[in-house]
Amino acid sequence: MSDTSVKKVDSAYSPKGQLGQKYLASGKSVSMRLWENEQPGESKEPATREYETVGYVITGRAELHLEGQVVLLEPGNSWVVPKGASHTYKILEPFTAVEATSPPAQVHGRDEN
Repeated sequence: MSDTSVKKVDSAYSPKGQLGQKYLASGKSVSMRLWENEQPGESKEPATREYETVGYVITGRAELHLEGQVVLLEPGNSWVVPKGASHTYKILEPFTAVEATSPPAQVHGRDEN
């Protein structure tokens, strides 16, 4: 029998992670999170994560620094950060984006390391 479960998440009540992300819907293999109105500032130290990330910019601008490359992210752009890739973001203008991670970032503390 196939899985017929349905989840609906209202982002107004979503839990927040230590980095400011809102956790949205999450399945067994993929999850979503929202970065909402992130403010400009200095880049954080580069990090590597044990999940792949794909994202989509809703508003604002940011730079993605990924393994020695710099990619400008603007509304309508999408991007991929491979699992294990060294990366950081520099927010240039108030920034809102949605990301999907596989496996789910918030499971087993993957998001907080």
